[in-house]
Amino acid sequence: MSDIVIGGDLRVDRLGYGAMRLTGDPGIFTPPKDRASAIAVLRRAVELGVNFIDTADAYALGDNEKLIAEALRPYADGVVIATKGGNTRPAPGEWIAVGNPGYIRQQVELSLRRLGVETIDLYQIHRLDLGLPIADQIETLAELQRQGKIRHIGLSEVTVDQLKEAQTVAPIASVQNLYNLINRQSEDVLDYTAEQGIAFIPWFPIAAGEHAGPDGPVGKIAAEIGATPAQTALAWLLRRSDNIVPIPGTSSIAHLEENVGARDLVLTDDQYEALNGLASA
Repeated sequence: MSDIVIGGDLRVDRLGYGAMRLTGDPGIFTPPKDRASAIAVLRRAVELGVNFIDTADAYALGDNEKLIAEALRPYADGVVIATKGGNTRPAPGEWIAVGNPGYIRQQVELSLRRLGVETIDLYQIHRLDLGLPIADQIETLAELQRQGKIRHIGLSEVTVDQLKEAQTVAPIASVQNLYNLINRQSEDVLDYTAEQGIAFIPWFPIAAGEHAGPDGPVGKIAAEIGATPAQTALAWLLRRSDNIVPIPGTSSIAHLEENVGARDLVLTDDQYEALNGLASA
């Protein structure tokens, strides 16, 4: 499996890791209950060659970033840490976008401190604040980029039109949208990012539902290639487009190792086309 260059200078393996699961409750609101196990998962990911790790200041109210620093500092050469900001957490289950310049600057400073870095490799707007001009939100990050606090700017959950508007202000290195074998509502965004040389980071990349059962299409193809349904779903993503960087998350070393095993899977043309037909959107 090939790697990918994000933003022109960040070369990473095309299978990353999403750290959101290393929190203590379903609301992504508290630190992990077993911190040692969470640290072990992060360290094992890097041992397995995973060098793109995604987090956010909203995960466990910043503790997820602290956890990554605790586990991985000093960061190995080539390890890229991406984080996100602009999504506030007033309470468990609540996510409210805030994109005013003062707040974004504050969150970047806090992320720098928690991650223990001088420059954040990839800083993504977690959600655009639709009550403010997009250009103003991107310009805030562009200013921080000029100051050397951010290397590259990314977006999350955006439309093609929103991405195009952001591009008029500053180069956009990545887009992180919901996308998987079953849910392809961001197909047009994926195609546009591929045309533009922008990395596409699908979150929730393994959803397969009933299709993954032993008698379902994903389960049957998984059996044909000697893989699990999760690995098969990831293999489909990796073949779907060269700019895709899946970030499957887990709190289990066994599941982590299973996911990483998708790197070496090869789908036949017939298997790939059969999986292509499963989209619900």
